[in-house]
Amino acid sequence: MIRRHFLAGVAVVGAALGTSVSAQETEEFTIGVAIPSATHGFMGGLNFHAQDTIARLEKTYPQLSFVLATAGNAGKMVNDIEDMVATRDIDALVVLPFESEPLTSPVQAVKEAGIWVTVVDRGLSVPGIENLYVSGDNPGFGRTAGEYFKENLESGSKIVVLRGIPTTLDNERVEAFTAAIDGSGIEVLDMQFGNWNRDDAFNVMQDFLSKYPEIDAVWAADDDMAVGAMEAIAQAGRTEEMWIMGGAGMKEIIKRIMDKDPQLPANVTYPPAQISTAIELTALGLVSSTPVSGRFIIGSQLVTPENAEQFYFPDSPF
Repeated sequence: MIRRHFLAGVAVVGAALGTSVSAQETEEFTIGVAIPSATHGFMGGLNFHAQDTIARLEKTYPQLSFVLATAGNAGKMVNDIEDMVATRDIDALVVLPFESEPLTSPVQAVKEAGIWVTVVDRGLSVPGIENLYVSGDNPGFGRTAGEYFKENLESGSKIVVLRGIPTTLDNERVEAFTAAIDGSGIEVLDMQFGNWNRDDAFNVMQDFLSKYPEIDAVWAADDDMAVGAMEAIAQAGRTEEMWIMGGAGMKEIIKRIMDKDPQLPANVTYPPAQISTAIELTALGLVSSTPVSGRFIIGSQLVTPENAEQFYFPDSPF
């Protein structure tokens, strides 16, 4: 891992004293963690896991300290990262970009300053900037959902799609979903951004319902958006007409799948605990000689009534 500290000097002192002083054991490191605020369920879970992981690692590795910053927009996240570099002298940055495009140049500047960069979940708009990328399987997420739609809808069925926030992550999901239903005869009536937000998804779904008198299914691509869309469907009195698939495994959604709710037949996993993996791997690279660069992808799984109990965690924050 790239270091801006003079580790060689530590090794020389250790040799002179006739001891086996390890650079990783004697150096102190600061890790900056920049993530979006807990504006919806998935991010609430992700914030919980970030805080829990940081608390645990600070106890395990006394030589590590952390700077955690949460942001409600891309501009604040950029400012948070610049402040970490300028005033906290961070050795590594773990960042889940609020949006891909506005965070690309600032994160690239961090990398060019000789600081290790771990990118989580939403990729940057320029590939290869980061040292380590940790994410759920976004193409797999879209493909798994698309395969379920293809297997459970007849040719000529009409669907609508709620996209997330404009990011590489969302593009990967939608492209894989579209490829999976290709040739099925399923008609995609419309795709709009719901911003992974219940209220926005409610408004988008209301628009869909007013424009399209026939909808057979909805791919919400996120459980928070699924909740907002279901509220709009219920208010329109069209609950019996269509089923909906979200994603990420919100416990309330998983419970309804367990109970065989016909409106929610399936889900696709995308764990918010991936932030823990990213922080732990970054920390491991600093305190040991373990190689951690590259890509770490957590697979997506289809959740159905038959296996939903395996994914139900009632004490989880999400």
